[in-house]
Amino acid sequence: MSKTNKKLFNGIVSRTKIYLVIILILLVLISIYDVRLILPSLLIYALIIWYTMWSNKKRKSELSNHIKDLTFSADKATTNTLINSPFPLIIAETNGNIIWRSNTFVQEFINTNINSELLEILKEIKLEIENNEEKEDNSINKTIEIANKTYEVTGKYTSSKDEYMVTLYFINNTELIELKEKYKDSTTYIGIFMIDNYEEIMQRVDDQEKPQIIAEIEKHIYNWVSKFSGLAIKSDRDTFVCIFEKKYIQDIKSGKFNILDEIKELESDKKFQFTLSIAVSNEGETNYQKYKSAQATLDIALGRGGDQAVLREDDRYIFYGGRTQELEKRTRVKARIVSHALRELILEAKDIMIMGHTNGDIDSIGSSIGIYRLATELGKEAFIVNTSYGLSLSNFIEALTQEEGYKNVIINKNEAIAKVNPDTLLVIVDTDKRSYVDVPELLKETNKIVVIDHHRRGTDFIDDAILTFHEVYASSAAELVTEILEYSEVDVKLTEFEAEALYAGIMMDTKNFTFKTGVRTFEAAAYLRKCGVDIITVKKWFQSDLKTYNRISKIVADAEIINESIAISVCDNDDSDINIICAKAADELLTISDVTASFVIGKNGEKVYISGRSIGDINVQLILEKLGGGGHITLAGAQLEGMTIEEVKQELINRINEYFSEILN
Repeated sequence: MSKTNKKLFNGIVSRTKIYLVIILILLVLISIYDVRLILPSLLIYALIIWYTMWSNKKRKSELSNHIKDLTFSADKATTNTLINSPFPLIIAETNGNIIWRSNTFVQEFINTNINSELLEILKEIKLEIENNEEKEDNSINKTIEIANKTYEVTGKYTSSKDEYMVTLYFINNTELIELKEKYKDSTTYIGIFMIDNYEEIMQRVDDQEKPQIIAEIEKHIYNWVSKFSGLAIKSDRDTFVCIFEKKYIQDIKSGKFNILDEIKELESDKKFQFTLSIAVSNEGETNYQKYKSAQATLDIALGRGGDQAVLREDDRYIFYGGRTQELEKRTRVKARIVSHALRELILEAKDIMIMGHTNGDIDSIGSSIGIYRLATELGKEAFIVNTSYGLSLSNFIEALTQEEGYKNVIINKNEAIAKVNPDTLLVIVDTDKRSYVDVPELLKETNKIVVIDHHRRGTDFIDDAILTFHEVYASSAAELVTEILEYSEVDVKLTEFEAEALYAGIMMDTKNFTFKTGVRTFEAAAYLRKCGVDIITVKKWFQSDLKTYNRISKIVADAEIINESIAISVCDNDDSDINIICAKAADELLTISDVTASFVIGKNGEKVYISGRSIGDINVQLILEKLGGGGHITLAGAQLEGMTIEEVKQELINRINEYFSEILN
C-alpha cells in the first residue's frame, strides 16, 4: 500500500479505537450497576469488535481499489497530455541525447534540421543551469529563433547522473510578435510644420505673387508628407499639422528631413529664401498629448533659429538641419508685448532678482543692470545675483563699484538664497539653461521666472518660465533688454553708466559690431547712444593687460590647421580665467586668412573649456552641442569634466569630422 493510502487508512482506524474505548467504558458502568449484565456485555463487546475488524478490512479494500483507479486515471491523463500535447514537447539530456519527442514536435519541425539547433539550445541551457546553481527555481524560460520563427522555450530540469534532464515546450510566438510589431509600427507621431518668418516675407512680396508662393510651399509639404503615407492639415496661415505612422519614421530620419532643403531651394522674384521649422513627437499616451509635446518641441526648433527639424522620441531630442544663419525679424511686436507683460509682472511681485549665467560676462551683467533700472523705476526693490567675475569684467566691475546706488545691489549666492521667497520675480538673462544659471538653487524657490535670452535653445532649457523673450536672431541679451526698455510704458531714465553697460554687452557679443548684427542691433545701439554712451569708456573696459595679450598670442602661434580651414589650439596653463582667454584667442584666430572656424581648449581645475568661433560657413554650435555645449552658429562653447586636454582635443576632432560627414551624406 502506498504511503498516502496507509496514512488515510490509519486515520480511519484511529477514530474506530476511540469509539471502542467509549463503548467499553459504557458497558463496564452498566455491569457495575447490575452484575447480571456482565456476560451479555462481554458478548455484545465481542460482536462489536468482530464487526469493526470486518468493516475496516472491507473499507480498506474499497479505498485501496478506489485510489488505484484514481492513480491509473491520473497517470493515463498525464501520459495522454504528454503524448497529445498541443505544443511541441521534448524530453532530453543536456548532452544532446533526445529521450522522447511528441508528435506535435515532429510535425512542427518536419522540414527543419532541428538536431543541430537542439544541440546548441541544450548547450546553452546547460551553461545557464551551471551558472545559476544556487537558483531555487528549476524552471527554464528563453526565447529563440528557428527557421525564421520565434519560439518561447519553457520547461523544467532535474539532475540525472552527470547530466541534466530537461522537459521543454516550444511555443510558437511568431504571430504574436509580428502582431506586436505591427501595432508598434502603427502608433502615431504628430508633427507640426511652420514657415519661418511668414509675416515678414508676406510684407515684402507683391500681392499677385503671394498665392503662388504659398501654393508652391504647400505643394512641397503635402507631397513630402504623402511619400510617407502621412496626413497633413493646414491649421493656420503658416502652420501645418501632420500625422505619421512609426514604420515610416526611420525613412524620414534616413532622409534627414530633406523637406528642409526642398523649401530652401524655392525662390521668389525678390530672391527670398524660405525655411521651415519642424517638430515631430511620439511622447504621450494620446494623440492630444503627442500634439502638445510637438508644440513644446517646436519652441525648441524656433529657439534654435528655425530652418531645422527636431524629433522628440523616447525621451530624447534628435536635431536635423539648422546649419544656416538665423533670419532677423524686423517686426517689434513681440518686444512691445514682452515689455508690457514684464512691467505687469514686476508690479505684482514683492521684489525682483536678476541673474545671469555662471562666470558672468559683460553682456549678462549689462543686461541685468538694464532690468534692474526698469524695476527700480517701477518702485520695486531689486538685486543682481552674481557669484563670479571673469577677466573681461575686471575693468567694468571697478567702474561699477564707483557708481552711486550700486553698492548693495550685487549680492552673492548665500544672500540671494536668504532673500528669495515665493513672491520673488526671478529674471534670467543671457541664458536659458537650468544648469548654466549662476545660482540654480533659486529656480526651485519661486515659480515666477522670466527668461530673456538670445542663444540657440538646447534640451536643458527652463521650461516653466511664465514669460520668455527668446530671440536667436538678436546679437545679445543686451539688445533684447534695450528693446524692452525702449518700448516700456514707463519712462526709463538710464544713467550714462547703465547705457554704456548695455552698449558694451552688444559690442562684446558682436565683436565690435562685426558678427551677428542686424537692423535692430544698430537701432538698439542708436537708442543707447542717445542716452549718452561714451565709446572711449566702453573700449577701455575691453582692454587686456600685456601678460594676457602675450598668452593669447602664444595660443594663436601654437594653433594647428585641420580640414584645411579649421584652427585648433590648446592652452596648457591652468587658469581661473581660462574661459575668457580661450574666447579671446578663438576670436583672434578668425582674423587669419583662410581660417573659417577656430577652437581653443583650456583647463581650470577639473573643467576643460572649449571656445568655438566661425565666420558663418561652419556651424560651431552643432559641433560643440555634441560635446554638451551650445551657443550660436558663429559663437559657441562647451565645458567637460573627467577628461584630459588631449582627450578633449581628440574628441573635438572626432566631432568635427562627424559634422562634415553628415554634410556630405
